[in-house]
Amino acid sequence: MRRVTGTPTDPGRLLLLDSASMYFRAFFGMPEYAAPDGTNVNAVRGMLDYISRLVEQYQPTDLVCCWDDDWRPQWRVDLIPSYKAHRVVEEVASAPDVEEVPDPLGVQVPILRQVLEAFGICVIGAPGYEADDVIGTLATGAGQPVDVVTGDRDLFQLVDDSAEGGAVRILYIGKGVGRHEQVTEQWVRDKYAIEARQYADFATMRGDASDGLPGVAGVGEKTAATLLQKYADLDGIVAAAADPGSGLATGPRAKINAARDYLAVAPTVVAVARDIDLDRSRTALPSTPADPERLVDLVARWSLDTPVNRLLGVLAG
Repeated sequence: MRRVTGTPTDPGRLLLLDSASMYFRAFFGMPEYAAPDGTNVNAVRGMLDYISRLVEQYQPTDLVCCWDDDWRPQWRVDLIPSYKAHRVVEEVASAPDVEEVPDPLGVQVPILRQVLEAFGICVIGAPGYEADDVIGTLATGAGQPVDVVTGDRDLFQLVDDSAEGGAVRILYIGKGVGRHEQVTEQWVRDKYAIEARQYADFATMRGDASDGLPGVAGVGEKTAATLLQKYADLDGIVAAAADPGSGLATGPRAKINAARDYLAVAPTVVAVARDIDLDRSRTALPSTPADPERLVDLVARWSLDTPVNRLLGVLAG
């Protein structure tokens, strides 16, 4: 039976969900399913099924759906104006820009929030920060083992086999929730030939077109890994490029020096925040719904009988 809370001798396990990564995947991967009024609720149903599957498999005592209160923080855009720029459909003064989201998905996100609230499942976001930053903060100093569910490779920087209180792993859903991979420090070494603590510097040099990060022109994953193996971190690589006697080859030296302006700001953009002021007091995974009557109403309105009943059974143990 699933434990309801941790204890001083057994702190339990914390499951952190990259919510947008998961409901986007559910929307595109699940068949359309119409509620009585014709609204497609496939992302809601899929997300609830994902939660049931993960809770059943990993038996967490605590769970947080981490939310993008600001999917494109201005402080990141100020450093790299191209950051996620291709996803913007409308710029909004004094508020987060509007992200390009398919209409049938956009209407489902508020429904999902309502269902999670009725269950009493913790949802945490932070003004001016992305879900990645919420995850980074909650995973840091958690005092218990942490599993992070995401399809975003940038979060590999959080992997820490020896974190105080318990290891931090990524449950990477790049191939699907049902085929997720457990990312540990050894997994990162085997995949990229670097240490997990080097991943943010690796990603900075490689770049990421999906996030509007140009990277260092001419430096791909293999070169980035080779440089990190030799010089340990990005500061060491930049210093070697500036030192004629460092032994850095002419080609990589020229590429790093040409990207100095980018490399001066990109690490701040790529690194997830780990020190946001967040309320950690309400993360316990409920065994019964917080608002049963509201949950019944939502089930009837949106035809959620099967996924809700499954999750109720899993939470009850």
